[in-house]
Parts: sequence; structure tokens; C-alpha cells
Amino acid sequence: MCNRYRNAVRKAMREFEEWGFEEFSENRIKVRLGDRLDHVHEDIYPDRLALTARLNDNGVLAPDIMRWGFPKVKSSYVTNVRNTASYYWKPWLNAEYRCLVPVTAFAEFSPIEPKGNRWFVRADGETMCFAGIWRPWTGDRGTKANPARGDHLLFSFLTTEPNAVVAPWHEKAMPVVLERGDWDLWLTGSTQDALALQRAAGDATLRLAF
Repeated sequence: MCNRYRNAVRKAMREFEEWGFEEFSENRIKVRLGDRLDHVHEDIYPDRLALTARLNDNGVLAPDIMRWGFPKVKSSYVTNVRNTASYYWKPWLNAEYRCLVPVTAFAEFSPIEPKGNRWFVRADGETMCFAGIWRPWTGDRGTKANPARGDHLLFSFLTTEPNAVVAPWHEKAMPVVLERGDWDLWLTGSTQDALALQRAAGDATLRLAF
């Protein structure tokens, strides 16, 4: 399962317009997200802050910053959602808790020599997004050296069986990659209809980067 990905949308000069943030300039994004934006890294690991997007109270897709991983036990986080029938996930699969997770590349660990991460990108060179869910949570996150205590917005994303591009390197799972035409269904559709999107990306959608 994916426990590392990259979001270089801003660094790669990928303007937020392609994510539906047409009302934002670079400066206005900083104004809205404040100092939190300075803590977002290009490489995203569990418990790091990352850019996400969700519908605001006016039904407009807007950027937000959340921490990757739902709570499990101390110092352990659930970053991927596979069994959507589980009662653990059920409250957060409703439309109001669905989000998009912008991604430029994701990694899957491969046991094939040389062992290590294999990185996957869209074959057309565009950015992608995962089918995410989010929740509010209060507690302690971060490290002893840099603790983050208090209220948090947490996110995870759905996984599914791998397609023909990912499976030779990682046969267990891959993230659910949403096509642009499926964003509205994921964000606003019924739970049943939205979960029908929990399927592997088409084999032509992705390519092995390195």
C-alpha cells in the first residue's frame, strides 16, 4: 500500500486552476492557509501535513491542509482505506467527509531486486488526485521533538487492487486515482455511488517513472 507520495503541484508550476481553485492566486492561497502552508513538504509521509481539497460551506472546491493518517494507536496511523465495509471507516465515507488529495507521483515498495520504492506517475504527465476522506480529531500528533497537540484535520485515501502497471512491482494494492470527470461524484454522490469508484486506474493511465 502507498505510504509515500509527492505533491509538487506548486513547485512544478502546476497552478491550482487545474484543481478547481480558479479564484485563488498564489498570494491568496497563502492568505487563506496562512503559516500552515510553510509546513507542507513536497515528499509526503504518514503524519506529515499535506495539501488537500474539499467542498467548503458554499459548495466550492477549496484547498486545505490536513495531516496524513487516521488515529489507530499511539504513534501509528491508518493511511489507506481498503475495507470500506469496516465500521472504523463508515462514519467518514459520507459526502461531507470526502476530499481530493492532489498527487504528482506515488510510491509502492517492491520486493523485486533492487528492492525499494517504485514511483508511478500519470502517463500523460498531468497531476492526479486520490479519493480521500477526512475527519476532525483532537489529540497529540507529531514527534517528541516537534509535537503537534490540539485540534487536527486528518485524511486518508482509498486503495484498491493494482492495475497492470503497478501489479508487477506491488501486487497487493494501489491508491484509487480519480479521473477529472469523477470528482463531482466522489465529492457529492451517495456513498454507494461514490464507492463504485473504488477501482483500479486504467492500465493506460499510469506509467512506471523509476
